[in-house]
Amino acid sequence: MQAHAPLTVLGLVALATTAIVCGDTAGKLLTGAGVQPLFVAWSRFALAALVLAGVLGLRLSNLRRLLDWRLVLRAALIVGGIASILTALRTEPIANVFGAFFVGPIVAYAISALFLGERVSWPRTVMLALGFAGVLLVVRPGGEMGTGMIFALMAGAFYGSYLAATRWLAAVHPAPFLLGSQLVIGAILLLPAGVVSVPASAGPGIWALVIVSSLASAFGNYLLVVVSRTTPATVSAPLIYFQLIAATAIGFLVFGDWPEPLALLGLAVIFASGIGGLALAPKRHAA
Repeated sequence: MQAHAPLTVLGLVALATTAIVCGDTAGKLLTGAGVQPLFVAWSRFALAALVLAGVLGLRLSNLRRLLDWRLVLRAALIVGGIASILTALRTEPIANVFGAFFVGPIVAYAISALFLGERVSWPRTVMLALGFAGVLLVVRPGGEMGTGMIFALMAGAFYGSYLAATRWLAAVHPAPFLLGSQLVIGAILLLPAGVVSVPASAGPGIWALVIVSSLASAFGNYLLVVVSRTTPATVSAPLIYFQLIAATAIGFLVFGDWPEPLALLGLAVIFASGIGGLALAPKRHAA
């Protein structure tokens, strides 16, 4: 399998993270309109599974493979992450939520090094720590932490574990099946909560946001799965920080939230850490 060039990895991750932020922005608009977060999460999994089943190669003949406990665990992690971040977005600004959410790359980096045996170097560790320091400048933790920020931290922990699990299973299952499995299993896990929280009266605008929330998130996560097949999490983890830049820009365009000067400094630090991590990526060749 041919590895992606560093600049290709950068472009794929930037596109993926922007798509995911667009999905979560639609989710925030939905919860702001009174739609329950668990319904938004369930509809995201269920609709994407229905629309993408054929493209992702899901057939009746291979549905038994979904009983693999490793696939169920991975799907449960992303379910927890999405449910948590949608709950956080209900009460917190999108940039702040993604700031706390970026405990995720640290979790992915640590799990991949400790349990997957991936190579860790001091320079990449320093770059990842630098990126996290930038996140702290954006979030500026201190004082009383609201419930929304706690859910954002939970979302990051879930998501970091999911990223490591994706790397773990990428050599076992092809990328389309990995995405399809998480959509189907996630829809099943969230079915009871989703059914009981269906909005009683929803107009075309609400359902349009449901579609955007589902398909944008599915597209972004598929790109991340593709990247994970040829790029170690210890290399790709720093690049996930571009998601915070997308969240800040989209938060301003959609909600009118613009970071203060210290937060902008944090974004610059995050960008520098991502570029530094990319420069440290090992040059790999086709197998």
